[in-house]
Amino acid sequence: MGSFHILAKPTGPICNLDCKYCFYTEKEVYYPKNHSFRMPDDVLESYIKQYIDSQDTREIIFAWQGGEPTLIGLDFFLKAVALQKKYANGKRITNTIQTNGTLLNDHWCEFFSTERFLVGISLDGPEPIHDKYRIDRGGKPTFELVMKGISLLKKHHVEFNVLACVTRHSAYKALEVYHFFKQQEIKYIQFIPIVEREVNEGAAELSLSHATPPSFLVEEAQQTVTPWTVEPEMYGDFLIQIFNEWVLKDAGSVFVMNFEWALASWIGIPSPICIFAEECGRAVAMEHNGELFSCDHYVYPEYRLGNITDGLLNSINHPAQLAFGRKKRDTLPSVCRSCQVRFACQGECPKHRFLLSDQNEPGLNYLCASYKKYFTHITPYMKIMKQLLQDRLPASYIKEILMNQGGL
Repeated sequence: MGSFHILAKPTGPICNLDCKYCFYTEKEVYYPKNHSFRMPDDVLESYIKQYIDSQDTREIIFAWQGGEPTLIGLDFFLKAVALQKKYANGKRITNTIQTNGTLLNDHWCEFFSTERFLVGISLDGPEPIHDKYRIDRGGKPTFELVMKGISLLKKHHVEFNVLACVTRHSAYKALEVYHFFKQQEIKYIQFIPIVEREVNEGAAELSLSHATPPSFLVEEAQQTVTPWTVEPEMYGDFLIQIFNEWVLKDAGSVFVMNFEWALASWIGIPSPICIFAEECGRAVAMEHNGELFSCDHYVYPEYRLGNITDGLLNSINHPAQLAFGRKKRDTLPSVCRSCQVRFACQGECPKHRFLLSDQNEPGLNYLCASYKKYFTHITPYMKIMKQLLQDRLPASYIKEILMNQGGL
């Protein structure tokens, strides 16, 4: 059957922040008023037992997200860890959690350290960039609270990385963002592009303001994007600027996951993330009530697969889910099929494939221009790093090679 991944949301879409570009918090509209957005004990136990039993790997990775997962409280995660140990059956258990970091304190960080959680912190860059969109429910900035959380993680020696969203605004400040992370001695970074279409009339009637459900989309492929959406070529320019500095100075000491993912493609191993895999559908989202959906970006009624309490494998192997995964590959426009960097891109995320190609075919990725530019630019350097690895040398030796050649 192969392995699969579940993104579990113990508090559903509930969050203490009101990030302007967030596509998930508005999913609250799909539930009745006064609904309890808290994962029940029976759902938690069913999830942990079934997930461990269903995986044919020696290491089981649990991923917790939201909304804001720390809102559920530390006791929930103490219970989760106890259940993991109960059902581990000799397998190694790893936990990751993605948090905005504003609610972290010593108790949380002591727990993360003791249980060896990998913590992902959402931080978009220096204060003016971060606070442009990442505000709390009262409209107040959050940068200082996030930095306090990072200080606590460092104090307790918790392994963490940073997820930075790239918006129309921050895309023009690539080196400012990157230098800030280096100044803060943040060693593990991933950059995620913000791409959201404006809602159409049908979605607006549901009080959705950030994302239009696929069933509501109008026929024409081109859609108007939100003001915070990164421009089609600028995400590529953003990555290239950072790559040019990283490959000369920081390879081997700063780990930019975007570059790690690319190197995986060049050396011929399966993509470590779904967006660059040939097919998708092996990474599902589980809501707080146990409902399973095709993907974190497709938590809409038409993509509901079932409930964890009805049997996990029934949902993962549901014919609709298998078709969902194959559709990514099968609907690539011809321009993508003949593209020289297809092996690294694979059309990226289906959520972003809403443009028409020059041949008037639907399904072209909004960020196609970015990825073509970025992957083409890094090709010669990826080839060098691939050769270094084949010669059983660290890929970071590329710095010396480029220095001897006089730079880029």
